[in-house]
Amino acid sequence: MTRSLARWVFLITLSLPAFLVFAQTPAQDKPAAPAPAFEVASVKPAGPLDPQKIMSGQQKIGMEMDSARVTISSMTLNDVIMVAFKVKPYQVSGPSWLSSGLGAERFEIRAKIPEGGNKDQVREMLQALLVERFGLKFHWEKTEHNAYALVVGKTGSKMKDAPPDEVLDAQAAAAPTAGATTFNTGSGQVKIEGNPQSGMVVRGAGPGMGPMKMTMSGNSMHFENPKMSMEALATVLSRFVDRPIVDMTGLKGFYQVAFDISRDEMMSAARAMGGGMVTAERAAGGSPADAASEPSGGSIFQSVQQLGLKLEARKVPVDKVVIDQLERKPTEN
Repeated sequence: MTRSLARWVFLITLSLPAFLVFAQTPAQDKPAAPAPAFEVASVKPAGPLDPQKIMSGQQKIGMEMDSARVTISSMTLNDVIMVAFKVKPYQVSGPSWLSSGLGAERFEIRAKIPEGGNKDQVREMLQALLVERFGLKFHWEKTEHNAYALVVGKTGSKMKDAPPDEVLDAQAAAAPTAGATTFNTGSGQVKIEGNPQSGMVVRGAGPGMGPMKMTMSGNSMHFENPKMSMEALATVLSRFVDRPIVDMTGLKGFYQVAFDISRDEMMSAARAMGGGMVTAERAAGGSPADAASEPSGGSIFQSVQQLGLKLEARKVPVDKVVIDQLERKPTEN
């Protein structure tokens, strides 16, 4: 593996915790205007992502909160919008500069929850902050969107059930930790052990996931996870294809999953992350009016079939936040 590709593998891995935060059912309540607001909030620009600073604990990514405060670290404006409206990347339609790519501008937000407020209201408070500090104006639209449906194949699922948590905990305790790096993404603690050549294990990568092992072999990366929900699998695989993947398997448990990503698919994902100008429509495979094409035989599609699953090109109904107005810079603190 070249040094450049190894760097992109690390950065893609690093982005998984923040990305999986958005892998949740969209909010059903859609207020016409934000209701609660933070008592006070500070918004400042953050520097670009620096892997060395992240690994040493000097730079965090994501959101932390308790009953009194909310801290957002090194998140893009698009990331904040996704948290505020509880949507995924393809559910945001905005200006061409709005992006969650590695080159996008990032912000540090420190906010105080007012007395009597609670964590359940933070989403609405973030909406109010976006309106006040970034001049956000928006509306909701229901559209048809190009996607891949993750479904069970004709022969049925070939995945084994995930082992009990105590088994996974015992395996983690027994595993060697030489060379392990632990850091806080803001969404939780993540530990990376090993390297892509001998096997890199990432623990704490996101909800619905156990420890993910990644090993570079020839022109592909092999992924293994002993405990994974189908929603988490769909979200992770979406990073490497031209449109979102929606879980329609109906499988509600956790499963042992293994799949391969080709070198070309890895580099395509890296370019999308680094481009900084990839809009929600482009990342999702074009505008909703585009015809859904049949997937070609890439390694992802082959890997999914080996799991007893299938990716089917479909149009799916999507509730989308349409950004009518948004300033790139916040008003003064």
